[in-house]
Amino acid sequence: MEYRKIIAGFESDQPALAEELICDMFFSSGITGVVCHLPLAEPDEGFGTPTPMVPDGNRIEGYLPDIPDAKPVLAQLVLRAEELFQDGIHVNIRVETVADQDWAHAWKAHFHVMRITDRIVVKPAWKPFDPEPDDLVIHLDPGMAFGTGTHPSTCMCVKQIQAGLTPGQTFLDVGCGSGILMIAAARLGASRVVGIDMDPAAVAVAEENLEKNEVSPDRYHLCAGTLDQMDHTPYDLIAANIIAQTLVAIMADIRQRMAPDGRAVLSGIILERLPDVESALKQQGLTILTRDTDAEWVTITVGRESCD
Repeated sequence: MEYRKIIAGFESDQPALAEELICDMFFSSGITGVVCHLPLAEPDEGFGTPTPMVPDGNRIEGYLPDIPDAKPVLAQLVLRAEELFQDGIHVNIRVETVADQDWAHAWKAHFHVMRITDRIVVKPAWKPFDPEPDDLVIHLDPGMAFGTGTHPSTCMCVKQIQAGLTPGQTFLDVGCGSGILMIAAARLGASRVVGIDMDPAAVAVAEENLEKNEVSPDRYHLCAGTLDQMDHTPYDLIAANIIAQTLVAIMADIRQRMAPDGRAVLSGIILERLPDVESALKQQGLTILTRDTDAEWVTITVGRESCD
């Protein structure tokens, strides 16, 4: 099968906002294998493996099977990109056709070994790395799913999971993507990790990565769908690394699945959208316990204002 490679180059005075909106546009259109080409801080000198060159301009890339249904998706994508002009985001979309075997390996050049915390290291399967004795190494193949550990929102999310998870607790990942947060929670001692994602391809990739990291099948569960379709089983720690608009929409569903003393790590929030999230938290009787920022990105851990 051939694939359409969708390339959305963009210019904006608010690159974090543009990245959020374009990624949401891609994911909601069923475009997968999404890669964000934005300048990122390189790892400490001498750590891991060489990093790729910094891209000349900002762009988001993704892939869509080259089937008849792809044409209306692309047409709608162009219209949605034009609507972003009112937010000061200038998007130029172009499309290339690539063979199955070509796209499956093209994105690998953009990922490298990355130390996220003092204990957790993300290592792509094709990169060499000699871990320290106390390192918790996550072997990751993102495939067609979002989540490699290189994005600030993912890094901060992992850091807050490490700080907030007590061994033996249960963990739910809303929008599990590649499964990186589930694997991190398992490595940190969670008794059971559960993940849900709207994209069946992401669920399949997450399962492959859990198996690759030797997480026992009786410790995890994965499902494709939306959070409101899950039962109300309570979890000690919930993570949701998704855009602010979606966090606001599902805040009640998140709260319903928090254990009485449970916590939720919410990430993927840009500073401009934080007031919207804070308003949704207030409506659900939740309060911010910790907050981390990286450039324009914010990650928060929340809990109940008082016990029910």
